[in-house]
Amino acid sequence: MLFQMKLKNKLLIPFGWLFCATTFGQLSSYEYKQELKGVSNEWHTVTLPYQVFSNTNDNLSDIRVYGVTENDTLEAPYILKLASEKNSKKETAFRLLNTASDKEGFYFTYEIPTSEPINRINLQFTQSNYNWHVVLEGSQTQNKWFKILDDYRILSIKNKQTNYTFSTLNFPLSKYKYYRLRVKSEVRPELKRATISLDESINASYNTYPTTFMNISQKGKKTVVDIDLNQRLPVSYLKLNILDKVDYYRPMTLQYISDSITTEKGTKYVFNTLYSGTLSSLDTTGVKFKSTLAQKLRVTVQNNDNQALQIESATAKGYAHELLVRFDNMANYYLAYGNKNAQRPKYDIQQITSAIPKNASVVNLGEIVEIAKIQKPSKQPLFKNKAWLWLVMGVIIVVLGWFTLRMMAKR
Repeated sequence: MLFQMKLKNKLLIPFGWLFCATTFGQLSSYEYKQELKGVSNEWHTVTLPYQVFSNTNDNLSDIRVYGVTENDTLEAPYILKLASEKNSKKETAFRLLNTASDKEGFYFTYEIPTSEPINRINLQFTQSNYNWHVVLEGSQTQNKWFKILDDYRILSIKNKQTNYTFSTLNFPLSKYKYYRLRVKSEVRPELKRATISLDESINASYNTYPTTFMNISQKGKKTVVDIDLNQRLPVSYLKLNILDKVDYYRPMTLQYISDSITTEKGTKYVFNTLYSGTLSSLDTTGVKFKSTLAQKLRVTVQNNDNQALQIESATAKGYAHELLVRFDNMANYYLAYGNKNAQRPKYDIQQITSAIPKNASVVNLGEIVEIAKIQKPSKQPLFKNKAWLWLVMGVIIVVLGWFTLRMMAKR
């Protein structure tokens, strides 16, 4: 019986080493880990810290949550959530009652047969170049009108240098039966189409990043602004803060450095475009684009024959990134990342979201720990000391010489 127990223990030792190697092997394929502290429920939210983005893949495919127990290593499924804006647009039916004009301008009166509120009117004119101010009023009876927008500017510029249109009226939530639009213009506006809608968009939750202006230079008729975020971060919004009080409408391109190539003449950077549009004094809300991991940005403003703008600073933001994680077993859980070969995981919970809670408590992350790698045993030479090699070669020569002499003696 004692012999059987000893034999069983000896057989279990290799399996124990195999398990340890497998457990460690899953984590050892990653560069960093952070312990998840306070896991107590089935669902928790993990907010990704900035340091993760400096060490993860461009598409975040290498982010994992592992649980380690005495007997196993578990992979906890998660859903990556970006706190981006949620756009919901509902068009409202209406009819044009009449058009009129007087010395104050040209009027367009609309009737909305439903009692639904609105907050946006998009206007499309046949004219391709205009600079008008409009007034928007609302009424329930057409006897008394209440002002919604006053001296609101709409603009369209189309030429060889610029193609820019700003003709959408945005205003607070309003609920009237009649709306009257007055366009202050000396020529009759040829209104081609109007769209009235309710925009119920939910604003995004942004993280604001500190920025550093590396360089502002004039290259011909262009202004080039290089911006450093100081670390690799998911950026999806940029606004240039401009001191000029005059009107401006300049073509603008936003790029980021995606790669670099070292040549004999120095380092050359590879730029990818994030946004192309118009930098305008009318729309100063900033530009939005697809969330992208980047550290260094470049803005190019085409001034044409105009004086360069006085760019004071820049505001860069990015969506907050969270993991909604399901913890099925009791274990010590870690956030792991930093694996260039990792593919994006596929979990069932990404397809079935009906049972996922809307509000899950947040767990804290421990310190960043670099994961030690399994050291592969180096191949040692057969003879570390060259004296042994010479000794063996001498023995071989003596043996071969002895056999040769014996064969010669027999002959």
